[in-house]
This record gives sequence, C-alpha cells and structure tokens, in this order.
Amino acid sequence: MRNLFVSCFFGFFLTTIIAQIKQNDSITRLDEVIVFDDPLVKSAIGITPSSTVGLATISKFSPIDASSAINQIAGVYMLSGALNTNRITIRGVGARTPFGTDKLRLYFNGIPVTNGTGFSTIEAYDLENIGSIEVIKGPKGTSYGTNLGGAIVLHTKMPLIEESKITNDFTIGSYGLLKDNLTFQHSEKKFNLNVSYNHLETNGYRQNNQFERDGLLLNLQTKINQKSTLALLFNHIDYTAQIPSSLNLTDFEEDPTRAASNWLEAQGFEANKYSLAGLSFSQLFNSRFSQTTSLFYSYLDHYEPRPFNILDEFTNGFGIRSVFKGKMHNGEFALGLELYKDEYNWSTFGNLYQSNNGNGSLQGDQLSRNKEFRRQANFFGTYNYTIHKKLRAQLGLNLNKTQYDFRDLFNSADSNRSAERNFKAILLPSLGMQYEIGNGYIYANIGRGFSNPGLEETLTPDGVINPDITQETGVSYELGMQWMGLKKRLQLSASIYRMNIKNLLVAQRVGEDQFIGKNAGQTKHQGLEINMKYFAKMSKNLRFSPFLSYTLNDHSFVDFIDGDEVFSGNPLTGVPKHRISLGIDLQHTKGWQVHLTHQFVDEIPLTDANTLNSESFNVFGGKASYQIGLGRALRANLNLGVNNIFATNYAQSVLINAVGFGGAQPRYYYPGNGRNYFGGLQLRYSF
Repeated sequence: MRNLFVSCFFGFFLTTIIAQIKQNDSITRLDEVIVFDDPLVKSAIGITPSSTVGLATISKFSPIDASSAINQIAGVYMLSGALNTNRITIRGVGARTPFGTDKLRLYFNGIPVTNGTGFSTIEAYDLENIGSIEVIKGPKGTSYGTNLGGAIVLHTKMPLIEESKITNDFTIGSYGLLKDNLTFQHSEKKFNLNVSYNHLETNGYRQNNQFERDGLLLNLQTKINQKSTLALLFNHIDYTAQIPSSLNLTDFEEDPTRAASNWLEAQGFEANKYSLAGLSFSQLFNSRFSQTTSLFYSYLDHYEPRPFNILDEFTNGFGIRSVFKGKMHNGEFALGLELYKDEYNWSTFGNLYQSNNGNGSLQGDQLSRNKEFRRQANFFGTYNYTIHKKLRAQLGLNLNKTQYDFRDLFNSADSNRSAERNFKAILLPSLGMQYEIGNGYIYANIGRGFSNPGLEETLTPDGVINPDITQETGVSYELGMQWMGLKKRLQLSASIYRMNIKNLLVAQRVGEDQFIGKNAGQTKHQGLEINMKYFAKMSKNLRFSPFLSYTLNDHSFVDFIDGDEVFSGNPLTGVPKHRISLGIDLQHTKGWQVHLTHQFVDEIPLTDANTLNSESFNVFGGKASYQIGLGRALRANLNLGVNNIFATNYAQSVLINAVGFGGAQPRYYYPGNGRNYFGGLQLRYSF
C-alpha cells in the first residue's frame, strides 16, 4: 500500500500543477486546441469500443520498450521477462499462461497472425515500424474474434500523400544496445510504398542475455482503378536470443543480473526465423457496398536448446480473411470469415551440456517427433442500427469451429499417442448500445467469448490428448463512457466491467518441460478502467499534457478445487489489483520535447493458495528530444532517455505456481532492467 500512496501523491502533484495554472487563467484564454497525438484510425467495426496508442505515445519510450507503450492502456498489462519473453493479459485473461500470449487475437495490418492454438508473438514486429496499437478488450469484437481476452490490432506507419522520404533511426544505450532502422517511404495518389530494414543487438542486463535481430518490412498499396486497391505485406525477422530464465527469491534479491544456474550452464538460447506474407484486395462496388479479402502465409522456424532437452520445430500457416461491408435499412452491416490452417512439426532431443566441457548445449539422441494439423474457422456478422439520431445499437454473431489432429511420428504400436480432437462449433453473440452526450457518448455491451486450450492443456501426463478438456467460455458485461471537455482539452474515458468465466483452463506443471491441463472451475473478472489526458499551454511557446491511466482488477476464483485444496474465493493468480501509468509531456515550439513517465504495479499473487506475492513497485523514466531543420529537405531529431531512474529492483514479469525440482527453490521472478540509458539520432530526408 505504501507504493500505491506514492503513486497517488504523484498524481495529486500533477493535478495541483493543473489547478495552479487554472488559477492563473492561462487556460481559459487559449484559442486553439492542442493535439499531441497523430490522428488514429479505428479498426473496430461500428460502435465497438476500443483503446488506441499512437505514434506520439510509442515515441515516448525506448524503441525496444513495447511493454511501456502498451501498458499506457488501462486494463492491458504486458509482462516482459526479456525481449523475447513477453505475455500480454487483458482484464486478467491470459495471466495464468506459463509462457507467451494467448486467449486473444493479434492482427497486423488487418491480417490475423495468431497461430492455430491461439498463441500470438508480438516480438515478431519492430516497434519503430508501428504507427498505432489498437486494443479491443473482451469478447465484444466479433469481427476480430470473440476471444475472452479480446484483440490487438497493429498498424504500420504510413507516409503522407504526395510524400517521399528516407528516415534513419539510430539508437545506442546501456548493456551494449545498438539499434538501427532504415526506412524508405513513397506515396502518391495511386501508390504507397514502405520498405524498412532494422538491426538490433544488446548484451542484456543479465547473464546469458544477449539478443541479436535483423528484420525486413515491405508494405505496398496500389490503386488498380478508382474502386479497386491491391496491397502486399511482407514481414521477416531473424533473431537469436540467449535465455537467462526466471530466478528464485534469493537470487532475485541478492543479484538480479544472474541467470538461472542450469540455463547458464547449458548456455540456453532460442533462434527464430519468422516470415509473414499477405496479399489483400479491396473493392468498392458502390457507395453502399465494399469488400476486403486477404490471403496470407506464415512460417516459423524455431530452435531452442534448454537444460531439459532441445526443441526443434517449424510451422507453416495458411489462411484467408474476407470482410464485406454495406448499408441497409438505416444501418450498417459487416459479414465475413476467417479460415486458418497450420501444420506444426516439432521434435525434441537430449541435451548433453553437462558432459560438454563447459561449452554449453550439445544435441543428443532424439526423444520425440510429432506433427499437428490445426484448423480454425470463424464466421462473423454485425449489424449497426441507428434507433435515434443519438442512439445506436449493434448486434454481433460469431461462429467458431476448431480441430486438432495430433500425430506421433516417433512411437509405434501401443506407445503411439496419435489422436484427433474436434471441438463442437460454438456460437458467440454480442449486443452493444451507444448514446451520444454532448462531446462524447456512453455505451454498454454484453458478449459471449471463448478460449481454446493450448497444446499442453490438451495432453494428459502420459502425453495423450485428453478428450475431457473443453473450451473456456464466459460472458462479459461492460458500461463505459468517452468524453471531451474544457473546450476539448480534456480527454476522458472510463469503463466498468464484469466477466464470468467457466471451465477455467489450468496448465499445471508436473515436470521441467511437462504441463497438463484441466478445466478447474470458474473465475470472476470485474474492474474499473480510467484513461485521462489534458492538453494546455504554460506559455505562448510551451505546451504541456499530463496523462493518467488507472486499472482496478478485482478478479477472483469463484469455484476452484485442485485435488484436496480449495482455492475458491482467492484473488486470481498473476494479476495485480492496482496499476497506474501517469506522466507529463512538455513540448516547445522551438523543437524540443520532454516526456516524464511513472508506472506503479501492485503486488501479484504468485500461487493459487495466495501464500506468496510479488512486491509492488514504482518505476520512473524520462526522455528528451530536440528536432531541428538542416535545410529545406533534411531534418534531425536528437533524443536522450533514462529508464528506471531510481534503480528499483523489481519483477517485470512473474511465473505463477512455480515448482522447485530436485530440492531447488521455485523460480518465480523475471527481473526488470536496472537504471539504464539510451540515446538516438533520427535523420529524415524528404524529396
């Protein structure tokens, strides 16, 4: 609670500054509206509410710090154990996932990039190529899936019409950080081209923490005629990342720069090659009817030596997404489908690192060889109807069908574990209402959502598909508002919600690389979310904008019995009750800007029994930049920043229900970086 009081005091301090400026009457005399963010395009269809951070928010942070940008959105929390170890939770959904992000849908320029078991990899995209991040919280999206967590839609930067430029962003920093992003953009009335190459390398804060990545992005759009547009998207990354893994409490407190001893001895790492190719065609049939269809292909090649074995896998994914939009009977409709299939191939091998003379991992005999075919179909439709000039209603319907076909290519006869799993088709309706109030609106929605079990959750301890595992389902209720006041200088959004989830999927760890799943009960997710931003002037040349994001998570187990243990009524594991992101932006007409940010995260229950919590923490950061013209065509932007100003030792990510093997302490904690610095130079040439 002490850290929460510190956060509230800092927020009160910002409010006091605003109040003093009001007393000086410097606000009421302003004649213009100051806008600190770029215009943001909303992807959510109709009146479906969503939250978006744009380029102005993303640029407040280090170009490798995606979590700080995403965590500006109330209700969304990205835990980052390393650049390649991230987990995004929305309203507590996904917090129990041991590794990675699931139970939500991820889209990149409108193309679905979530794999066949529901996992999404946000680290596959360079933050400096992203123009906006839009989040649909909960299962109300319909056309972007009805996963319990919701959906995240990433948009790349796009050039202005009739603009051509070359931009190079170069960044250096602590822990040997070096990053460079070179982009060429060209735009004319019928043609847009964006090509970007990026390179990143860092030694990392901890032992066995080096990371090196190269990436290429191609985004092309051309108008075939006045009513038809063709777009091509290609994204490729190639990275190698050492893995320090999580720490036990003793190591976390004494020296958070350590790596887990077994991962350090094995010199564990992962090597990933990920490619996404998409071709989209848009057709405007007339003023009342249009369509967009995308064909896409993805490929992942993953190799990961770990202390317990070596994983070698690759995945080929194929799909189509098609959306038809139109107007009918004083309303608007959207009909569409997503069809996705992937082929997942993986093998494991023994790791002989203990007999490799200190040289790290050494591949041994093959232990398994598997293939899984995963198919998923989503059919969806929405109808948005204007009941009154201020009142609108929207009905949505989503139908999902999922199938797994698992093939054991290693064992034979009675030892063979091949099996199929077909989930029943599930129908997921939603209903939303929106009523205009002056400079804003209030809204309400109700929607049903689901989550498919991941691969580990479908298996028994013997590695056989468990036919008794079923999908999580839940119903979400939400009431909210968005409003602009004080001559449109104050932006305010707030929402309260409740979501009841049954057939809770639990991945229980029974070995270092062995998880089993079961449907363990019910959870109740309810909370409050507030986002505020204020725009004003301190003087003729100096603009300022304080901002605040607050999340209250009141999540708990309603019915959860694990063996002889009863956890019903306990707070949900892996979710902080309070979370605050706040700060202030200063901008001078002479070209300099200052961004000061603060994040508070409350303690997190680490065990279902609530016998252990992580400590709450406050982390402060800042960034200053100066932009200057170097002629008619060349502009430069110099920036300097610092993260974790007060060198707080905190857990930036946690692993819940960790188990210690062989008498070792359980490893719950992924340390955040210590105080670190970064600086960069952007050169932009327009022609």
